[in-house]
Amino acid sequence: MIQIENLHKKFGKNEVLKGVDLNIDEGGIFAVLGPNGSGKTTLIKSTLGMVIPNKGSIAVSGMSIKKNWRYRKDINYLPQIANFPGNLKVRELIRMIKDLRQMHSEEEKLIQLFQLEPFLGKKLSTLSGGTKQKVNLVLAFMFDCPLLVLDEPTTGLDPASLISLKELIQKEKENGKTILITSHIMQFVAEVAEEIIYLLEGRIYFKGSIEELKTKTNQADLEHAIAAIATIPTYV
Repeated sequence: MIQIENLHKKFGKNEVLKGVDLNIDEGGIFAVLGPNGSGKTTLIKSTLGMVIPNKGSIAVSGMSIKKNWRYRKDINYLPQIANFPGNLKVRELIRMIKDLRQMHSEEEKLIQLFQLEPFLGKKLSTLSGGTKQKVNLVLAFMFDCPLLVLDEPTTGLDPASLISLKELIQKEKENGKTILITSHIMQFVAEVAEEIIYLLEGRIYFKGSIEELKTKTNQADLEHAIAAIATIPTYV
């Protein structure tokens, strides 16, 4: 699904990615983790074509993304911070995204799932952070795309909505989707992810299952394993 080779990226003198090599197979849920400044956001945005690397190559579904925007039609993306136009109503925003993407959508089921019916006629500027995140989730999941990239999807969600999100992610996985998730909530990662990709100082420090990570760090749970991961002596 995603093949990344020798990826380098600098911002000024700050080298954020240092020769990243990464293969992500089609199907499954992958958590991209790392401390602040580790390069995970740059890696994801490079894959989305939002950041241009200084060196290296990225291919999605066997197609190089260089000078090629068409691959993005097969990606659903949920940004960590969605800056919606505050003067738009929720239903107007959904209609606008549908018009832009020109794809079959199933927003009605998602609106019901996240109980957004009372908010469809409200302006986005009046919504709480949690409600905006539910709108963000509707926009991310309403198109049938093989690759989903979810950046901190749990932000602001109430417990019922969090349960709905986890069920939705599992359903998409069962439908053969490839799902990339970033999150600082290790309990959420432990419940949904099948594989961990851990970045540290611009390199892939670990790639494997949660059980493999716990064994390698000699820890009983994911939270402590992540805290101890920097003690692993070699990069993968």
